[in-house]
Amino acid sequence: MTEAKVKQESGEVAEIESRIIELCQQFPHGITDQVIQNEMPQIEPKQRAMCINRLLATGQLDLLRSGTGLLYRMKDPQTVGKMKGSDNQEKLVYQVIEDAGNKGIWSRDIRYKSNLPLTEVNKILKNLESKKLIKAVKSVAASKKKVFMLYNLQPDRSVTGGAWYSDQDFESEFVEVLNQQCFKFLQTKAEAARDSKQNPMIQRNSSFASSHEVWKYICELGISKVELSMEDIETILNTLIYDGKVEMTIIAAKEGTVGCVDGQMKLYRGVNPIIQPAGLVRTPCGLCPVFDDCCEGGEISPSNCIYMTDWLDF
Repeated sequence: MTEAKVKQESGEVAEIESRIIELCQQFPHGITDQVIQNEMPQIEPKQRAMCINRLLATGQLDLLRSGTGLLYRMKDPQTVGKMKGSDNQEKLVYQVIEDAGNKGIWSRDIRYKSNLPLTEVNKILKNLESKKLIKAVKSVAASKKKVFMLYNLQPDRSVTGGAWYSDQDFESEFVEVLNQQCFKFLQTKAEAARDSKQNPMIQRNSSFASSHEVWKYICELGISKVELSMEDIETILNTLIYDGKVEMTIIAAKEGTVGCVDGQMKLYRGVNPIIQPAGLVRTPCGLCPVFDDCCEGGEISPSNCIYMTDWLDF
């Protein structure tokens, strides 16, 4: 009789554990104890806690902290192999870093989320780095701080600064060279259109180039040590638009056309101003958005205007 009762209880435990695993599979980001309770209201809290602890002990579930409390999540089989032999504190820090993705996380935030002492966090971080499970990456947002992410992840552009940064330094010369070459390409295309001696409308249309054409030209020049994307080239073209050297138009295009996004394509062409801008517009005062608030002795004053100083020095 006792043996039959034990078998029945074991069967119930296995069934509860199986149901908890199914719930975790339905919600990959994790479930709370309340979710389990709502799905299995007939299970006593003591029995539910025992089943959860068994799943945690056997390495089938991960225990995470969130703003609303604790979360239970299915453990990644690959992570299980990597973290073999690690203690619970090391696993917790690894999970916190994993959740941060390719944007990384500061050690201060790791300490806050793991609720571990700073000395212990630093020790664990060094250990995980030595195992090549995580890596430290310098962030352009804070020169003296590093963010931690999984070893195999490519850092997000917000961390590295993209193509315009090298070792946290803005590559102003590189950007200037790209500006010149993009404008040169568009100028050459515009001159070729004018030399074609066709009617003005055809000349104008043939002077435009897509961002893909400009990107291809820059790639073929081989002036960049890093791989540039179409988005990078469009950023450069936008600066030329702000400088009044280039104009952009958007046309409808067939889906699948190179450079087409949502049925639209951006076209650019180099332009030459018909007349030079007036002298006042060339000064900082001519374009200053707080011109009306500027007065001698005030918070905004010509005597302490950094833009006026830079302009006079130039």
